[in-house]
Amino acid sequence: MLRPLFAAPALALGLALSLAAPAGAIDLDNMSEAERAAFRAEVRAYLLDNPEVLMEAIAVLENRQAAAEVERDAMAVAANADALFASAYDVVLGNPEGDITIVEFMDYRCGYCRRAHPEVVDLLELDGNIRLVVKEFPILGEQSVLASRFAIATRIALGDEGYAVIHDALMEMRGDVTEPALMALAEENGLDSAAIMAAMGDPLIEATIEYNHALAQRLAISGTPSFVFGDQMVRGYVPLDAMIEIVDMVRSVN
Repeated sequence: MLRPLFAAPALALGLALSLAAPAGAIDLDNMSEAERAAFRAEVRAYLLDNPEVLMEAIAVLENRQAAAEVERDAMAVAANADALFASAYDVVLGNPEGDITIVEFMDYRCGYCRRAHPEVVDLLELDGNIRLVVKEFPILGEQSVLASRFAIATRIALGDEGYAVIHDALMEMRGDVTEPALMALAEENGLDSAAIMAAMGDPLIEATIEYNHALAQRLAISGTPSFVFGDQMVRGYVPLDAMIEIVDMVRSVN
């Protein structure tokens, strides 16, 4: 996010130049050095006297960049629709027949994922017609990877219902993620920890994580949480009220 903001004033200067000089008033490609110097001095003086023009130009540029990013995201979502919405690697929570699908790329060690989790749960309960596709996307180190591996192993050993239980528990887990801690967490939530540990070597676990990392790279997703609402990509934490608004908007255009 920082790079476009730093670049904006320099790029916006070009827009400001066009605002400062009437179209067709001067041929910028065929100016003498003296004319070019005089023109630059005139533009500089104009901008110093009217700095709001530069701010207006920056706003125009940022709006254009935002619109272009939304369009790029929509194209990327369309190109990867099957991988996003219908991958056998992922668990679907909420209403499997829901009219709106939300995809969440998450990491169990991500503070903002933990903050978003109860609000996502509330959204599913309040709406009742949303499919939630969970993308295991561990990016915050070895403990993140271990937590995701354990969650996927739970699905392999105990099915989607077992996964849903451990998913919620991992989001609320405090302390270091170790195999003994994970086994204790599973037992505390009524799950067979031995069966889960027996599935930890299944090749499907690494395949799932690698698949989701490759998909995230194609979508230019590098952080968690990241969401896809219908055809819209939203990077970062989204509060419940904003999620409700986005869902309503997506539903209104479908």
